[in-house]
Amino acid sequence: MSRVKRSVLHGKKRTRILKLTKGYRWGRKNLIKQAITASHLAGAHALADRRKKKSVNRALWQIKINAALRENGQSYSKFIPLLKKNNIALDRK
Repeated sequence: MSRVKRSVLHGKKRTRILKLTKGYRWGRKNLIKQAITASHLAGAHALADRRKKKSVNRALWQIKINAALRENGQSYSKFIPLLKKNNIALDRK
């Protein structure tokens, strides 16, 4: 069987992974197995937090609307039904 030489591809793969984990602490930045694990977990957390960001921002926006309404003597829970009753669309994202 012929010999397979992959030093270039192997080196590129290592370099790419280690570039992704630049700035991490301890062995996660320069030991390839730990770096691969760290980059996979970082990607999973990034995906989950992109999803979570939408609900967090919406909650924050509702808090800001409620604070502004309370300064004018009204509450969020009474204000939203009034908007719907009068067919006024409010972007609460």
